[in-house]
Amino acid sequence: MTGRLNSAQPYVLGMFRIVVGLLFACHGAVSLLGLLGGVDGNGGTAETGAWPGWYAGLIELVGGTLVLLGLGTRAAAFVSSGAMAYAYFKVHQPQALWPIENNGEGAALYCWAMFLLVFTGSGAFGLDRLFTRHASADGERRTERTPVAA
Repeated sequence: MTGRLNSAQPYVLGMFRIVVGLLFACHGAVSLLGLLGGVDGNGGTAETGAWPGWYAGLIELVGGTLVLLGLGTRAAAFVSSGAMAYAYFKVHQPQALWPIENNGEGAALYCWAMFLLVFTGSGAFGLDRLFTRHASADGERRTERTPVAA
């Protein structure tokens, strides 16, 4: 039973990454593009260059999209995790101690979900894996052509 669960791990991790990346990118789309009702519910967006809202939206949209695609997953997840830690401690935590009291559950969950992806990578279905395969295949071909010294 454990063997079957372990063999499914990359696929479940890939699906987790896709869902987290999509939802994170949606937050950025709300802030920057006014999609899904926008910041104010009427299609409003964060003012360009406004700290921290516009930058948070940019990290959410770009980072979420990269995580969704599995492209540069570890780096994108690292930056995204840091942005959510900042959001939690600077925006939510000063209001109250516990996330349930300060509406910081989303920031805390995204922070830890992205942090997990820093260490696990993209899992299955990620573009990272395609590039890694091609790079290793190219490396093997180069190794085969390298003459051996006598």
